Amino acid sequence: MRHYEIILMIHPDKSEIVSNMIDQYKNVILINNKGIIHRVEDWGRRSLAYPIKKLYKAHYVLLNIEVSCKTIFELESLFKFNDDIIRNMIIRRKKAVTDLSPIMQIKDEPIDIVSDRVNYYNKTKLNI
Repeated sequence: MRHYEIILMIHPDKSEIVSNMIDQYKNVILINNKGIIHRVEDWGRRSLAYPIKKLYKAHYVLLNIEVSCKTIFELESLFKFNDDIIRNMIIRRKKAVTDLSPIMQIKDEPIDIVSDRVNYYNKTKLNI
């Protein structure tokens, strides 16, 4: 079994069914093919760098899994024929990744970072 990282870009109008889609893919991985899911992160709706199929936003999901090659081919075909998935990327990893992704780490800390920057700006402004 090999380790893979999968990033899905889902149509923004289908954001409410993302959890159902993830559950469907979990069933394919766990039950049908005896795989292991190390991490599932829902990054939410984010802006795209350029329009894809006349869309400017997409709902992002990250999965880290451990499965066989046969399962990856099955998942690729599921992604390919699902109209709700705009893009997908599957990357082979050397080992399992279970830590929070940098995007989720930033998502948890933005208020502290912003307040630190504002405080720094106010201090430098007063010293001028």
